[in-house]
Amino acid sequence: MVAGTFRIRVPNDAEAGGITPECVPPGVQTTASKESFEEVPLKTACLTYLGFYLLMILGYINQLLFSPKVAKEENREGYPPLYEAFESFYSRYVYRRIRDCWNRPICSVPGAEVTLKDRVTHDYGWSFEFTGTETKCLNLGSYNYLGFAANTGACAEASEQTCREYGLAIASPRREYGTNELHVELEKLTAKFLGVEDATVFGMGFATNALNLPTFLSPGCLVLSDEKNHASIILGLQRKLRQNVVYGNEKTGKPWKKVMIIVEGVFSMEGSVVKLPEIIALKKKYKAYLYLDEAHSIGAMGPNGKGVVDYFGLDPKDVDILMGTFTKSFGSAGGYIAGSKKLIDNIRIHSHAHCYASTMAPPVAQQILTSMKIIMGLDGTDEGKKRIEALARNTRYFRRRLAQIGVIIYGHEDSPVVPMLVYLFSKIGAVVRTLTKRNIAVVGVGFPATPIMEGRIRFCLSASHTKEQLDYALQVIDEISDQLGLKYSRKPRDPNPIEY
Repeated sequence: MVAGTFRIRVPNDAEAGGITPECVPPGVQTTASKESFEEVPLKTACLTYLGFYLLMILGYINQLLFSPKVAKEENREGYPPLYEAFESFYSRYVYRRIRDCWNRPICSVPGAEVTLKDRVTHDYGWSFEFTGTETKCLNLGSYNYLGFAANTGACAEASEQTCREYGLAIASPRREYGTNELHVELEKLTAKFLGVEDATVFGMGFATNALNLPTFLSPGCLVLSDEKNHASIILGLQRKLRQNVVYGNEKTGKPWKKVMIIVEGVFSMEGSVVKLPEIIALKKKYKAYLYLDEAHSIGAMGPNGKGVVDYFGLDPKDVDILMGTFTKSFGSAGGYIAGSKKLIDNIRIHSHAHCYASTMAPPVAQQILTSMKIIMGLDGTDEGKKRIEALARNTRYFRRRLAQIGVIIYGHEDSPVVPMLVYLFSKIGAVVRTLTKRNIAVVGVGFPATPIMEGRIRFCLSASHTKEQLDYALQVIDEISDQLGLKYSRKPRDPNPIEY
């Protein structure tokens, strides 16, 4: 358990510009002019709150008049409820109304296109049943950034061969009988790819964070974790660092044993890119440690696909702990932590993920090895370079065309995560359903994953998308934006055609 944790978000201090600490070296690239977070129009904000609370009121009336179709806890006298009252209410009477827009089953690989299994509900979202039919859709919802999630090609063939040689699982943690030559090779290749001394890999991306952060932290350590990385994060972070370095633990008055800054490379809900040069400058100035989570940026950012460190042209050794997952750009599963040899040796000894969690399956490791070698050009081709360039081209084209349409999008112009703001809860469902009818699969995101009035559709781009596919999606988005009233942006629109 850590003694102190802060999530930084200082609203509207300098929302429009980049705040660069005086200690950032001259000439270092920053993200200041490349991000957009246009504010919601006042009328839309009022309607969003009104619509949400109307849903809540209708839900309470429904709860009073009708018994919900859910199991009830019995014989639990003296025990606290298993579920919080508000969470249960929200799931039953608000989320249920658009539940069909989430958890949609698929029956294909999540490539440029994806096949949805059709289902219907006859009781207003309480339950679903399959119709026996399928719908093939353009896939704008998966994190298949470099297009390696495929059932054909070099990755699939190598993984199939590995299944025959090593089986489907090892059924042991790394510290016992769970390490084979594929894991050793993958760790060496990951360290080489990232430009650091050593790396270690894990079977689950989420567990890479959850089971390893306790290895670095103990009572008396301070964690500074950013919330969204809007422009004002640097002001807020610098303020918290200065305050806690000068005054120490506010409860005990003692200096913190360790100060760790935790940031993401690309923020999955905002589409923003971490201001890494500024944060590295701050961590050096205040003698803090930096933990960089590159789940959405490794493979997807930088001229060589090496993440935001590569994107900004920085020294990877300036980041104390590099963390990332293989679940997105590599089309596989699991995660890694990389850094100094001393750091990685310590993790191998003390990490719960090494001691107790099941090790990465052999075909999973092989998928990563093959895709990483392609990205690095070790397969003898320029296929990896082409995929990285295609993703960057698709990202900029799609973002600029959306801005030209007049919708509000968040984030960095080079981020393949593209949130389009629809605000109203009802519009999330309307957009997802309408796009599905037009054979486009997308992800809707709303409260509690986002603030109440910032409901959005999150597009995820891939190197496997063609210009024709993107143009079709943009045409449909333009049409439904007129129908559903989604063109909220008040920025000037560029009338000129945009080159691909």
